[in-house]
Amino acid sequence: MASLDPSGPIPRAAARYHGDQAAEPGMLDFAVNVRHRRPPDWLLAALAARLPDLARYPSGDDERAAAQAVADRHGRTRDEVALLAGASEGFALLPNLGVRLAALIAPSFTEPEAALTAAGVPLRHVVLPPPFALPDAAVPDDADLVVVGNPTNPTGVLHRREQILALRRTGRLLVVDEAFADAVPGEPESLADASLPDVVVLRSLTKTWSLAGLRVGYALGAPEVLARLTARRAHWPLGTLQLAAIAACCASAAVAQAAADADRLAALRAQLVAGLQAVGVEVVEGRAPFVLCRVPDAELMRKHLHAKEIAVRRCDTFIGLDGQYLRVAVRPEWPVLVDAIAEAL
Repeated sequence: MASLDPSGPIPRAAARYHGDQAAEPGMLDFAVNVRHRRPPDWLLAALAARLPDLARYPSGDDERAAAQAVADRHGRTRDEVALLAGASEGFALLPNLGVRLAALIAPSFTEPEAALTAAGVPLRHVVLPPPFALPDAAVPDDADLVVVGNPTNPTGVLHRREQILALRRTGRLLVVDEAFADAVPGEPESLADASLPDVVVLRSLTKTWSLAGLRVGYALGAPEVLARLTARRAHWPLGTLQLAAIAACCASAAVAQAAADADRLAALRAQLVAGLQAVGVEVVEGRAPFVLCRVPDAELMRKHLHAKEIAVRRCDTFIGLDGQYLRVAVRPEWPVLVDAIAEAL
């Protein structure tokens, strides 16, 4: 498919394009950012233990336990937590907020645009030029919803807390997509612990714990805002296994394990970046568990890698990026990717 206009709206099909569509069975997958090939054994055991309970409807006790685990993890109260079927459900619920004009900081994850556009909500893309620094954002004053990623997908850029909070205005809600925040050692710029009336933080557990097939995440924010966000959901929005997974992944031992894994990922990312730069690839400075890189012809490079059974994420489906960018996940097999790119260059 030809590259899209990086400054204009993207077709609905492109907005719903994601990395899982890039890899075929058996390919070395650098397109998807799920950390491991399967959940850890202790998590599988916890989920397996709940299988006999599937004959019953999800219980209020399970829901409260999961919400309390999230609250304890971030120093919040339970009513500041909304459990979600993945962070992407949080984007799907944004139209419930009664938005008049949404501003989407771009390049960024495309699901907010897809959900808001489908609901007929007016929106504007605030496109950041390379190196994608947030102080360059010219957000319309009348925007009553601003959505920003941190670290941002696909650029990997980690914005400082004060830069994000500078986007606040009276009458405006700020939604921060922190789907990859726990991949940054120490989570230094996270707003998950900030109890602010006009800031909502969306978190995902699917990448860290290899639960993309289960769909688990949560929102953090003021109780009245979360009530508006979730007002039109169906009853029993999450199943028993989803609730059990959230509680298990937010327990202190799991949080400690994720933190140690973030250190490992950071070291691995530095190796990948050094390898790409050594063969002449331009890399965007970032902190995410993926790397945005620039090559002369990304489509040709993708075809070359595909022929070698290596999948990477195309980036011309993101507003603000053109046909010179690719996103690659941080994986221990990175030397295979670098060698293949060097051969093409």
